[in-house]
Amino acid sequence: MKILIIKLGALGDVVISTSIINKILVHHKKDDVYLLTTPAFENLFNEIRNLKVIKCMRYGLFNLIKTILWIRSARFNKIYDLQSNDRSTIYCALSGVSFCAGNHPRFPYKAHPDDIYKGECHSFERLNQIIVSAGISPALPEPSLPAPPNTITKISSWLKEKNLTQKNFIIMHAGSSNKHTQKRWPFFKELALILKNYFEIVWVGGVDDSMLNAHLTKSTGINATCDFDILSLAELGRRSKFAVTNDSAPMHILSCSKIPVFGIFGPTYPRRTHALGQMQNVIFPNNVIPKNDAGFKPKDISAVSVDDVISKIKKQNLI
Repeated sequence: MKILIIKLGALGDVVISTSIINKILVHHKKDDVYLLTTPAFENLFNEIRNLKVIKCMRYGLFNLIKTILWIRSARFNKIYDLQSNDRSTIYCALSGVSFCAGNHPRFPYKAHPDDIYKGECHSFERLNQIIVSAGISPALPEPSLPAPPNTITKISSWLKEKNLTQKNFIIMHAGSSNKHTQKRWPFFKELALILKNYFEIVWVGGVDDSMLNAHLTKSTGINATCDFDILSLAELGRRSKFAVTNDSAPMHILSCSKIPVFGIFGPTYPRRTHALGQMQNVIFPNNVIPKNDAGFKPKDISAVSVDDVISKIKKQNLI
């Protein structure tokens, strides 16, 4: 059989889906399995055996038609739509494939969860419901971003250059997109001044975080802004003790490192979006997390205190 998995984005959702994709691969170990994704995430799957990765452009009528024609010409037997947005629904509806599994209890999905998703569970749990509806046993919450050999070598060299050793440092990500500065927790400096007594601190982030990280590094730590891509950050995480961040992208990447990732939330809903396998490390104002989207109201992230974060870290016996 020929199998198609659809997962287009965004970064956190792609990372969460990795264990689901691996489970589909095990179930279809004798079949030809393809993954349709976008160019930004193509290389994340290069180390996964028996998966043929096909990139597509996500937007525009021309690209929509081009992708549909490719799907039809490939003559797939089954489609697992892990995206299940308007665009991928159209892919499935016009694919010519009789068996499509997806998130919504409606056409074109033959296999699907019984109810409409309202954020009552983590997105990973919902993806599991999709594959279970298609006769596949549920995946474990174990996201995976394996590093190629050159990335492993790169991180080893970087650690040597910075005089860091295995597990003697922690990763901190204090920034966010400049469009969402309300996600930035304002007490990273104060937290770092406490944690530097136990570990070396590495500040990571992208272009939007450069000014903030330069400011924080004046107090303590190593400025590693823009030093790592997705796979190298996951590999750096595997060498670290734990991580603290207020941004979802590094939360999800570092959840693949099999370390505690302390995620500070306020304006976004942690039950739906926390890093996979890290719910016990979520830090939310008053630590009262609503059960679904309807009960969630955005909070001021500054309501989380330094003591709240230190308390969570101590509960894991890390300091």
